[in-house]
Amino acid sequence: MSNCIFCEIIAGKASASIVYQDDLVIAIMDIQPVNPGHLMVIPKHHIASMDEMDENTGMHLFRIAMRLEQSIRKSGVRCEGINLFLADGESAFQEIFHLHLHVFPRFKGDSFKIDADWSVNPSRQELDEVAKNINKAYTSLW
Repeated sequence: MSNCIFCEIIAGKASASIVYQDDLVIAIMDIQPVNPGHLMVIPKHHIASMDEMDENTGMHLFRIAMRLEQSIRKSGVRCEGINLFLADGESAFQEIFHLHLHVFPRFKGDSFKIDADWSVNPSRQELDEVAKNINKAYTSLW
């Protein structure tokens, strides 16, 4: 795809610090890391969002993310925990529209924050109704 930095990296037209690659995915260091060791796992085929990704690629992407998570922990990088973060869509803060899964180390006092209103407590009835609607949609799709 034109004007996609990840496609340019995959094609060898842009530089990147490559951690891992195979036929389906590439893992590179993030140039604006949350913390040292922050990397991204990216499908080699241009996929803008999760609904465009086939299940085999998704499973492989997550498998490699799991292996890299373990590798970060053993690398000597400061790491007390790990976050996996995938933004799917503009309203979810996706900025580059080539799907990518962030894998980054965490430690107490680092600067990463997720700001939400954690005080919202829907009733069991509301939760059950939403669960029912999602299940109905799932059943119609799969």
